[in-house]
Amino acid sequence: MNVASRASQLLSSQSIGDLLNSVEAFLFDCDGVIWKGDTLIDGVPQTLDMLRSKGKKLVFVTNNSTKSRRQYANKFQSLGISVTEDEIFSSSFAAAMFLKVNNFPKEKKVYVIGGEGILEELELVGYTGLGGPEDGKKTAQWKTNCLFEHDKTVGAVVVGLDPYINYYKLQYGTLCVRENPGCLFIATNRDAVGHMTDLQEWPGAGCMVAAMCGSTEKEPIVVGKPSTFLMDFLQQKFQISCPKMCMVGDRLDTDILFGQNAGCKTLLVLSGVTSQSTLQDPSNDIKPDYYTNKVSDILELLGA
Repeated sequence: MNVASRASQLLSSQSIGDLLNSVEAFLFDCDGVIWKGDTLIDGVPQTLDMLRSKGKKLVFVTNNSTKSRRQYANKFQSLGISVTEDEIFSSSFAAAMFLKVNNFPKEKKVYVIGGEGILEELELVGYTGLGGPEDGKKTAQWKTNCLFEHDKTVGAVVVGLDPYINYYKLQYGTLCVRENPGCLFIATNRDAVGHMTDLQEWPGAGCMVAAMCGSTEKEPIVVGKPSTFLMDFLQQKFQISCPKMCMVGDRLDTDILFGQNAGCKTLLVLSGVTSQSTLQDPSNDIKPDYYTNKVSDILELLGA
């Protein structure tokens, strides 16, 4: 039976026991699963503590590239959750690692349409990043005989979530991809929307990436979920086979597909962008193994 034709099970007191017994590591998305914006979702710390007490490895895999692993560790700390940088795999980190493992030349620069998180992760592996937030207030001028200058040594453009995206950045990135020989076009992720605040969804990195796709007429290399690029790092670091992992997320087309592509078990929580009606819509062919309302249901179902 293929994944698409299999019905998802509502998590129950019986199935949570089976799930815990069969997995060694839980991979958690963050936005819409652990928190919404800067607001922690109820019951998360207690649930994470319980899983750790049972010897489960916890890893946090987020497509939100605005922060580095260090910045995410600080955010967890500020919300009262103890998480180390080594347990965090962000798409900002994935972008830097992609360049590193593919031996991107250190003398080449990287233009960033995105946040400080990408710039910090690039710097940690020895790359020079340009752009980012400081280009947020720059403007491109349409003037006669005015040539828009760009750095010819840029060898990659990385596009992620950018609340300060503007025409200047799009022109800069487009010129690099179209005119610099061999320039890579890398997307941290293509999420359509995300819970940037606790009350509503906001446009995700997907719309920034789509703008660059339109102007460059190219498709990007995607390094975040559902690409399995991050999963390769997880396996190398923790030496846990994919069938022994469970991906917990709120998005079907990134989190759940990421888990399925790698052969992990999958649990959809309905605390983020996916509703039960979307999950059960006949047109949806991404079916998680299990679904439940929120992460803390794991705790409640165990009677812990």
